[in-house]
Amino acid sequence: MLLGGASIRRPEATRHPKLEPPMDDADTGLRQVTGMSKVELKKSLEKIESAINDACDILKQLNLPGVSDDNGRPAVATNALSAGTSSAVRVIGRDKDRHKIIAMLHEKEDHCQANTVSGTCYSVIGIHGIAGSGKSTLARCIYDHEKKQKQENKEGHFEIVIWVHVSQKFEMDSIFRDMFEGATGKECPELNSLHALTEKLEEVLLGKQILLILDDVWYSSRNSEDHEKLQKLISPLNVGKAGSRILVTSRTEDALLAMGTVQERCIPISDLDDEVFLEMFMYYALGDARVGGNDRRELEMIGEDIAKKLKRSPLAARTVGARLRKNPKVEIWRREKDRDLMKETMGALWWSYQYLDEQVRRCFAYCSIFPRRHRLIRDELVKLWVAEGFIKTSKPEEEMEDVAQEYFDELLSASFLQFGGKQEVRGHEVEVDYFTIHDLLCDLAEEVSGRDCFRIEKGFTGEVPPDVRYLFVGTNDREMITKKISRLQNLRTLIIDEWIRVKYDEWEVVAGMVTMLTGLRKLRVLNLRMVGGHGFWTFSIPDSIGQLKHLRYFAFVVPAHTKLTVPCAFTKLYHMQVANFGVCDLLTFSGGEDMMNLVNLRCVVSLADLNFPNVGRLTWLQQLRFFTIKKKEGYEPHQLRHLNKLQGKLQIHGLKNIESKEEALEVNLAGKEKLTELVLVWDDGSCSPEVQAEVLEGLCPSKYLEILEISYYNGTSLPTWMMGEHNGGPKNLKELRFMQLGPAPDLGAFIHLQSLCFLKCNWDALPGNMEHLTSLKKLEISACENIRSLPTLPKSLEKFRVKWCSHEFTQSCITAGDPNWQKIEHIPKKAISLY
Repeated sequence: MLLGGASIRRPEATRHPKLEPPMDDADTGLRQVTGMSKVELKKSLEKIESAINDACDILKQLNLPGVSDDNGRPAVATNALSAGTSSAVRVIGRDKDRHKIIAMLHEKEDHCQANTVSGTCYSVIGIHGIAGSGKSTLARCIYDHEKKQKQENKEGHFEIVIWVHVSQKFEMDSIFRDMFEGATGKECPELNSLHALTEKLEEVLLGKQILLILDDVWYSSRNSEDHEKLQKLISPLNVGKAGSRILVTSRTEDALLAMGTVQERCIPISDLDDEVFLEMFMYYALGDARVGGNDRRELEMIGEDIAKKLKRSPLAARTVGARLRKNPKVEIWRREKDRDLMKETMGALWWSYQYLDEQVRRCFAYCSIFPRRHRLIRDELVKLWVAEGFIKTSKPEEEMEDVAQEYFDELLSASFLQFGGKQEVRGHEVEVDYFTIHDLLCDLAEEVSGRDCFRIEKGFTGEVPPDVRYLFVGTNDREMITKKISRLQNLRTLIIDEWIRVKYDEWEVVAGMVTMLTGLRKLRVLNLRMVGGHGFWTFSIPDSIGQLKHLRYFAFVVPAHTKLTVPCAFTKLYHMQVANFGVCDLLTFSGGEDMMNLVNLRCVVSLADLNFPNVGRLTWLQQLRFFTIKKKEGYEPHQLRHLNKLQGKLQIHGLKNIESKEEALEVNLAGKEKLTELVLVWDDGSCSPEVQAEVLEGLCPSKYLEILEISYYNGTSLPTWMMGEHNGGPKNLKELRFMQLGPAPDLGAFIHLQSLCFLKCNWDALPGNMEHLTSLKKLEISACENIRSLPTLPKSLEKFRVKWCSHEFTQSCITAGDPNWQKIEHIPKKAISLY
């Protein structure tokens, strides 16, 4: 067999036996009852038998649960005895995964201590991926390897190697019987209770080093009984020898975690590239078949076209290839090429889709509006799902965004979404994870979404369905957008993803286009992106935006240095949740005083200071990048008091306008537990050093903060929450930045610090206790002109940078033998310059 979908040999017991014809002397009575002679009945029964056997073949390939034989065992499961008798697995394209897992199986105990469930003699390794992606065959390949090692009595082999197919619905006694048979090679005796069976199994496993492979494990986080049942499933291994292993395959990562797998040992099944997939398909379809040279070459050409239609699905390669192998004839392969070849594979994916919660299915179907291989950002997708009204919760304490993130994680766990990599967020100098959807799952999403979702991509010349609700536009053809979209009165989502290029004198045209779009009165989501040449731009969003009464998500992304004015009518959009203006840093709200009406507002994206009063009334606000405290009504420190849903980054300016610790406490930074980055800026003309010290003492952030920057602080001392481990404040700070800081800090409290930056600080030397920062990876010193010497630095440092410091200090860092040079000699990456 070759790596494909569920490569499981069905036990003979699951194939339905031949049905015997009735006795000759019963022919007359039979005709009276059935209306058929015994010969006719025999033929009908043979057809039924053939259909049943074909159905069992498909079920086996799809790994569908719920089919049982007379003993209550899954009919499509491979039991322990049959697992050892099937032909050896041939693997194509999985060598890297195979070697990685085998290495994990044989790691020494001291290397996998952290990856072992506390108090157990075993550790768990898991493989997860979509239906038909080759999980079972990869596991089976590893099973065959370890079984052979055992038989050859190789050093370090497992004493017992067991294969058990679990499936969605299983009986504990049936699984334990399979374990017994796999461990002993003998049929399990009939016992009168599960307790007796468990004891019998434990007798066999006692003190042995075991490898247990559990294939096709299902788990639902919504069913509290599932976790307990899975733990009971592996409980017999508790009597085994230290160093035992469990290898699990599942369609979801959650199932692996429920079994006790740690994140580092959850292995997603990797995609095959086109060349490797073609090799796999041709092995199944042609292999060593005896075909003439000319015919073989033509079959290989047709095979390339067929393989492209199978979209790199190992299950499809196996099922379609096996069908073609029976008839290696050019005319048959040509006919097959034009058929729907994905029926079995889509059936398996459909089963996984139906297993998802109803609301999760709806969120997945919505993803069909995005082009294939589109990079999906979790935060953006979550906001869109919430704005569309897809998220339901009956618990008042639950945030809809948190529920939506759970839906996202469920799709990721089930491999309906796949981690793609990292990409930079435009204008924000940060990287975020992006995710993609496999082509097969794109097909499924398009099928289940029906006519609700539609995409217009480059080169599109057709018509858009008039009843479409969710539309993605991947072209910047303004004329086409105007003509084709203005008639779509049922439209709820319009995402124009391509940058619309605007010349300096064309903003009136843009205003007209926006006005036209505001005629789509049912819109909940409107996403537009504009780009122009260099220089400053001025643009006002038309008042007609106020006509979109149902609008919840508004993205109007413009170039940096665009002076963008948002009209008063915007404050009438009471359902508004997300307002995204991209990297706009010159943003004005004409109806600033009425912005408090947007009580559902959760997120405002821009690089501008949101200069409108009484922001404290927007208690649902989750993203507020800048806030300036002023001695003016509506901008007081207490405006931030109840904004405890804020997350991500918050930058507070105008701290010179806080005059006491009591006022600082009104900001309530300690209560903002979802903030990960905090920037505190005193600006010029600050109050006295004594008052500054009081204020910073009152600005103690949450213990969950990860990044802290303090700028232009000249207080007499640093606060107690920065001076010790037990004085409140952040416990796991990863990055610390000081800009023009007065007193030198004591860094002893920040033992988890990974990055440290000093900018424009006037000290003669850096803090002296830095060698205790054993997690520190990066150190940067910029424009610190008085520093002459370095303290002893931690061995953990990987990057060291010096710029804009004194010539004497800079030169000492690059002069071999100098004390400063010696202190940084061990650091792999160094960047040292005067400028």
